[in-house]
Amino acid sequence: MNSSELDQRFDDGESVLEALDLAAARRPRLEQKRVNVDFPLWMVEQLDQEASRLGVTRQSIIKVWLAERLEHRREASQTPRAAT
Repeated sequence: MNSSELDQRFDDGESVLEALDLAAARRPRLEQKRVNVDFPLWMVEQLDQEASRLGVTRQSIIKVWLAERLEHRREASQTPRAAT
């Protein structure tokens, strides 16, 4: 199936999954890499309390908070600063 046939099927609301090799699919910049980080006990306890309050895992809350912080830093670095 060529790309125009795939596009037409998709546009017609037909399933195109059989035409895709999902085993070879990649998510650019979203590949996982395992890292180990040592936290003080008090920090782990507070992370666990907040995770429990939100009904998520410790790992999830760490990922979300880090992503928020990194996004904030990225946005701040792209914001033009006023001349003084």
